[in-house]
Amino acid sequence: MENKFNVSVILPIKTATAKDFDEYFSKAINSLIDQNCKINELVIVHTTEELLTNKLNSFDFKDINVVKLAWDNEPSFTKQVNHGILNCNSEWVSILEFDDEYSKIWFKNAKKYSEIYPEVSAFLPIVVDIDDKGVFAGFTNEATFAVNISQEIGYLTNDTLMSYQNFQTSGMVFKKSLISDFGGFKDNIKLTFVYEFLLRLTYNSVSIMTIPKLGYKHINLREGSIFWNYKFGNNPLSENEVKFWIESAKKEHFFVDDRQIKYEPEI
Repeated sequence: MENKFNVSVILPIKTATAKDFDEYFSKAINSLIDQNCKINELVIVHTTEELLTNKLNSFDFKDINVVKLAWDNEPSFTKQVNHGILNCNSEWVSILEFDDEYSKIWFKNAKKYSEIYPEVSAFLPIVVDIDDKGVFAGFTNEATFAVNISQEIGYLTNDTLMSYQNFQTSGMVFKKSLISDFGGFKDNIKLTFVYEFLLRLTYNSVSIMTIPKLGYKHINLREGSIFWNYKFGNNPLSENEVKFWIESAKKEHFFVDDRQIKYEPEI
């Protein structure tokens, strides 16, 4: 019997150089090819940039079931992710950034935990953060096991999120139905859209568990990435603006849909 997990991996990508494909994209896809448990499908939501389209069309995905969704609207990580989730064909979903990698046992572990804990609707991996040179930078999502941070060991709660914000949803495996029930990632929330999404789930009593195994490798602050642009781009966020978006996330998680939010610099 084939070892398979009913999960769609959503991969948003808006631009990539030939070097990106050689150094990052190929490793990301190989981390899916090498899984001990096969996925249902890989859903790539991409712009129609010529180089990107040609690279995707010529890439060897081996035996992975690949669905390509052209995205001709304004490129946006959050909108592309939401579009991929709404158009996938699985019970579970997971987000893969094109420059990151899954550990080869991640989906085997996620499937096993989903069978043992049917009341849990989202599973976080322990994330290994590295810099763009491959040097270890730290761990993410492990805080659910820290005394005085997590109110329930191994579970992510709303109370925990109110006092601690460092969690990662890329790599997370969660039920597709959560998006239709509670809304997707909000494009109006700069910097803290991941934080707001998790707050919204826990506010609605969604059970989120961290699997205590290394499941995902994330490049922290790769040049050109979303968070790199927020910190080092043409218009980096100030300390006050960072605080504003954290507080905005805490206010917005009560609402399913995007609302107009604008940062006004302090005078």
